[in-house]
Amino acid sequence: MSAKILSATEGAIGTLTFNNPERHNAMSLDMWRTATDALEQFEQNSAVRVIVLTGAGGKAFVSGADISKFESERATLDAVAEYNAAVDQFGKALNESSKPTIAMIRGYCVGGGVGIAVCCDLRIANEAARFAVPAAKLGLGYGYSNVRRIMDLVGPQFVTEMLLTARQFDAVEAARMGLVNRVVPDAGIESAVREVAETIAGNAPLTIQAVKRIVRELRGAEPDIAACDALVQKCFESADYREGRQAFLEKRKPVFRGV
Repeated sequence: MSAKILSATEGAIGTLTFNNPERHNAMSLDMWRTATDALEQFEQNSAVRVIVLTGAGGKAFVSGADISKFESERATLDAVAEYNAAVDQFGKALNESSKPTIAMIRGYCVGGGVGIAVCCDLRIANEAARFAVPAAKLGLGYGYSNVRRIMDLVGPQFVTEMLLTARQFDAVEAARMGLVNRVVPDAGIESAVREVAETIAGNAPLTIQAVKRIVRELRGAEPDIAACDALVQKCFESADYREGRQAFLEKRKPVFRGV
């Protein structure tokens, strides 16, 4: 990985770290592309069952695009199209990952940071977290897919307020809106995220894959119900289903293998 995108695996948990703390983990074109590669490696690694995304330095998750690189990366329409394609590719890879994803949000989560967070399955924030989509203060266009993902979480009233005012929302407001699943004390966020990640990692992978696909289809205009039904059927035909039943009868923790 690039020095500004770090990738690590510990047991069943893969961690992707946005590592540009001197700029509050602002994203460059290269960082978007490298982050997509990191996700693909996690996707191909059968040992990884949960992916955690976090920002280095403790003061920011991702503060958006690296404005210092706008002249070199986003000054022309062609450059903007290339940059947006890289952002969309990462968002698509994250949104469609077969593995559960958790955004561990400390400090600023702004612009593209919000876009990343809403592509994750779960969002756990510390009390110092601050959220904003400042496109209106920069003259940027904020695309359909990004608006739709935020609206799916918070509803039209809050996404409209976020985008029209471009103001910051604190962690309590974000939780009330439904933008984050949970707010935890600053010092306890790493242990809280690990506990959730380990809990998910111990559950049946095929069931999790089915749930993720069904939720994604429910958000679409034309859900593929047949594909959802096939994934559910795959669960019932699996060795993991037999293991789950047997473990329940034997009063022990099941050992799921994803088959």
